[in-house]
Amino acid sequence: MIDYFQWLLYGLTAILVAATLLPFSKVRFGAIRGLAFPRVQLFWLAVGLIVACLAVSQADWLVLLLVLVALVQLAHIVKFTPIWSRQSVDADAHQKADTRCHVSLLAANVKKSNRDYAALVNLACTYKPDIVMAIEVDEDWIAALEARMKDDYPHWISVPKETGYGMCVMSRLPLSDSQVREIVTDGVPSVRTTVTLGTGAQLRLYVVHPEPPVVDHDTKGRDSEIAHIGMEAARDPLPAIVTGDLNDVAWSTTTRSFQRLSGLLDPRVGRGFFNTFNAFHWWARWPLDHLFHDPQFRLISMARLEKIGSDHFPMLFKLALAEDPAQNSETGEVDGEEKADIKGMIEQERKRERDPIGTDWED
Repeated sequence: MIDYFQWLLYGLTAILVAATLLPFSKVRFGAIRGLAFPRVQLFWLAVGLIVACLAVSQADWLVLLLVLVALVQLAHIVKFTPIWSRQSVDADAHQKADTRCHVSLLAANVKKSNRDYAALVNLACTYKPDIVMAIEVDEDWIAALEARMKDDYPHWISVPKETGYGMCVMSRLPLSDSQVREIVTDGVPSVRTTVTLGTGAQLRLYVVHPEPPVVDHDTKGRDSEIAHIGMEAARDPLPAIVTGDLNDVAWSTTTRSFQRLSGLLDPRVGRGFFNTFNAFHWWARWPLDHLFHDPQFRLISMARLEKIGSDHFPMLFKLALAEDPAQNSETGEVDGEEKADIKGMIEQERKRERDPIGTDWED
């Protein structure tokens, strides 16, 4: 029995080592990129195996290998705990008091097949955000939201789709220069719009929902869209907010590259994971629904809200636009080689003719 248990430990350790090392490769494929998602789960699995090895007096080399695996996983996720320094700067008392410079955003992937329209409407009524963004909406979702929310939210950008890639932006604040674009892959839209605050100051809002990673397909479509938005936000003359279901975790290679490209800050760093997917499984949850913001914003609050019948939890963010960028917020620098590789990937992906991933998942 001990021999079988030993071989089980060896096998699980080998799997853990492979799952830890493969995401460091530059291979943009779902089966590899997806291994970056469960870093928290892999960390605790490594800790459990360390305890098991010590309990049966396994070889020191095996324990050491598992300790290294746990440390590598921890190095990626520790930034999203309160022991790490915060990337987004908190609003001061004056900025909290001046509500004219505030913008609050409720972001929700509603799941197209979910028909609990009232759950999202009730959240909007309870928290009264300035902007509500609903992802995966179809014509029925748009009709239900218009019937209940049009009076409170007069400014709309509606992109209903039957494929799971629909989106809708509803705003109390004025929207202008609004664009719906399919940046990389046909059938995968994103929204770019200008929001005018109570002070008259303006910000740029990008709402995105790139393709999900799947084990049998590359992730170039998702990675290209995320990177393109990052580079565009970096060039934008207005302070930018990028939000939506990015189908990527906060600590991944793709998201860290996005931050280097854009210079935008992640308010979860130093505050918590705020896992939003999967709302149905407590043991397998990751931060997939994001908001990144220009250093000129200060964070007032952020919260994961209650379930709305979707496989995603909604997120609520409240920011204040300051007069000057924060001075102590760093995202890292992107080098010329990385940017050139990304631009080449984007151009290649734009030329590829294919259907978006997962358009028939809820048929």
